[in-house]
Amino acid sequence: MKFDILTLFPAMFSGPFDESIIRRAKDKQLIDISLHNIRNFATDKHQTADDAPYGGGAGMVMKVEPLAGCIESVKSQHPSSKIIITSPRGRRLTHAVASELASLPGMIIICGRYEGIDERIRELYVEDDISLGDFVLSGGEIAAMTIVDAVTRLLPGVLGSGESAETDSFCDGLLEYPHYTRPTEFKGLKVPDVLISGNHENIRKWRRRESLRTTRILRPDLLDGIELTREDRKFLAELDLV
Repeated sequence: MKFDILTLFPAMFSGPFDESIIRRAKDKQLIDISLHNIRNFATDKHQTADDAPYGGGAGMVMKVEPLAGCIESVKSQHPSSKIIITSPRGRRLTHAVASELASLPGMIIICGRYEGIDERIRELYVEDDISLGDFVLSGGEIAAMTIVDAVTRLLPGVLGSGESAETDSFCDGLLEYPHYTRPTEFKGLKVPDVLISGNHENIRKWRRRESLRTTRILRPDLLDGIELTREDRKFLAELDLV
């Protein structure tokens, strides 16, 4: 997977992209990340990348020429990559969206800043628009990091166990079940007996029920969007009677 990130602040990515899963994925050559400074495509000696908006109003707007030049330069090198922008008006990043993006050969992520980008960039180049949620960030860099992380962990060979991504929260529409490790008791709290029983079928059933319980309590809205078995529905009905 090829990630090209267009930003005014490339130094922001040095920490997150040099550690943990992203670092290992780069070392294995499973992903390739390139950072492109939009200011390098500015047409004046001060490398100006923003200007006051037409019509007045607070804030500044990212200029069309530097961003267009950056996009065209990167796209010419990677014509099959999808051009994505991060902004509050985009579709929300979910597990399903991350899975969809993980099937792409590559993506060019534009990090918005200030009050936004010149609208002509959207009309001419942008193919997808992604938002992290109903809140505002100082810029699209953190959103771009999130997209890269969410997509990378879904790529084959990235995680240590193929089962890891499949059992994460939202993969089957439910929140994940609780996890425990050694010691078996800590400050009077014990690991559930079923998890140390060695009975894999009982462990599977427990985990499913705990996922259902957690989702029912914290995110009941998610239950409307998944296919529940008869056993699932029976368990949820029992929870409602408690």
